[in-house]
Amino acid sequence: MNRILQIFKRPELRNKVLFVLALLVVSRMISNIPIPAVDAERLKDFFAQNQFFGLVSAFTGGSLTALSIGMLGLGPYITGSIIMQLLTMIFPQLEQMYKYEGEAGRAKFNQYSRALTIPLALLQGFGFLTLLSRQQVIGPLSTIEWATTLITVTAASMLLMWLGELITEKNIGNGVSLLILAGIVAGLPTHIRQASFTYSPDQLFTYIAFIAVGLAVVVGVIYISEAQRNIPINYARRIRGSKVFGGVSTYLPMRVNNAGVIPIIFALSLLLFPGMIASFLSGYNIPGISQIAVKINDVLQSNLWYSTFYFLLVVLFTYFYTAITFDPKSIAENIQKQGGYIPGIRPGPMTTEFLNHLLTRVTLVGAIFLGVIAIMPNVVKGFTGITAFTVGGTSILIVVSVAIEITKQIDAQLSMYEY
Repeated sequence: MNRILQIFKRPELRNKVLFVLALLVVSRMISNIPIPAVDAERLKDFFAQNQFFGLVSAFTGGSLTALSIGMLGLGPYITGSIIMQLLTMIFPQLEQMYKYEGEAGRAKFNQYSRALTIPLALLQGFGFLTLLSRQQVIGPLSTIEWATTLITVTAASMLLMWLGELITEKNIGNGVSLLILAGIVAGLPTHIRQASFTYSPDQLFTYIAFIAVGLAVVVGVIYISEAQRNIPINYARRIRGSKVFGGVSTYLPMRVNNAGVIPIIFALSLLLFPGMIASFLSGYNIPGISQIAVKINDVLQSNLWYSTFYFLLVVLFTYFYTAITFDPKSIAENIQKQGGYIPGIRPGPMTTEFLNHLLTRVTLVGAIFLGVIAIMPNVVKGFTGITAFTVGGTSILIVVSVAIEITKQIDAQLSMYEY
């Protein structure tokens, strides 16, 4: 409560918070504007029978379930960002642009990601609309209406991307994460209502177990978000005239989870994209391709295989994103330039090798812990049979991680005002 009062006492910070809240309201409005010619009953039956698209809808804040113009959400933009990050490992020019050309290079890199979002949004929109039209969820549309709808959902996805970037510029949390958080929170009353309708006294223990696992996930996320390995650093004493510089000891914090909630978002986006393509291709009578698409779709519908792929992707993306944000070579060079050294480790290449080794071990603990927490509610759901909470632990992970990130950024800004 005291923090909230401090926020609203600072005009600049108050305006930032109100601006972010206004953009979140706009994003929810976009998620509730329906596209034309939708059969509500067929739409309800379609999502009731398809767990995969129920998960997709949960991460668009129900936009897909309602078939709104924001049905694609931020999926195309996230997928485009993943592709661009992966391309830095293939093309040295992109890596040079992203890591070593400063703000101008990152701005140019982000511009390429935005440009890639447009064809991806058109592709995903075409796949969704064709699939739903084939299932007779969408009524007959003329060619002009069909093209207009596709352009509209693509434009809405680009608008959400722009809103996310505006939020990020205000330093009140990551824009993409906040928009996904808003979608999850907006869908929470619906999940609670569904759980209350399906509740029976015989399932009391299973609901208690589900809530207990949810609380364990919250505690685990907070623990892993705050955990860090402190690396001691000593600075050599330097004498210039009558003044003495250096001769102090400090530490370099190495977080167990440097990537935050980004691996979860990346893993889900990459996991959902092939499922959407497989569902789209399974309806075509193309020898070989349709059979492969059906098998891929069946694998992703399986709770066991889905949880396995989800766990592996979370671990891989934790390493991938950590490698991008934490560069041992540049850190070792900066320590050496400032006259510092790690006790027992020679400055230069030896320090880089030591940091790489330590980063691999520390990140392994964080990645496995994050992956286990992510799939734990899915495992419980498989044993208990409770399907009211579609997203499970993933939503808890994102909500808690984003809340911690927002709190830290606001505290940092409040501290800046104090000084």
